[in-house]
Amino acid sequence: TIALRFPEGSLEAANIGASVAINGTCLTIVSIEAESNLLTFDVIGETLDKTNLGELEEGHKANFERAARIGDEIGGHNVSGHVHTIGRVRQVETSENNVRYNIEVPQEWIKYVLPKGYIAVDGISLTVGEVEENTFNLYLIPETLRVTTLGKKAEGTSVNIEIDSQTQTIVDTIEKYMKANNLVAQ
Repeated sequence: TIALRFPEGSLEAANIGASVAINGTCLTIVSIEAESNLLTFDVIGETLDKTNLGELEEGHKANFERAARIGDEIGGHNVSGHVHTIGRVRQVETSENNVRYNIEVPQEWIKYVLPKGYIAVDGISLTVGEVEENTFNLYLIPETLRVTTLGKKAEGTSVNIEIDSQTQTIVDTIEKYMKANNLVAQ
């Protein structure tokens, strides 16, 4: 079980059983202490193994997003809150207009990360820059850094990775077709 304190006014109409994404991980509210802006979530071993939630300590900040409702504006790409793996920030490079993050993911997941595709990193839907071996680049604008926790991520820290489900479906389908037909990619 984890308990998290939320910013004033962000728990309006929150209900037990509702979904909230914490660092991109979909969790279910199990208790609410409205007067202290505190929500409690049950977290199982599988969630702790596949995400960075086990690294949260008192005083840490996390990204959060309430579940979308019919009629809400979707201001980015669709993400589910089903984290696939943990990545690591390998390099942070600041320039005049943005910050470049180089993220490493386990080798088996990089095939789903495509240049100009999208990926969710700690629940933030972002466009992928370059992809090499088992790393990819993200270019973050000042507003993204201001309203998320990514600006606080240093080299070596972990991030939750959710790949685009459509990309995963297409890649897996093509691989299965090629294998079934004894085809080799060139």
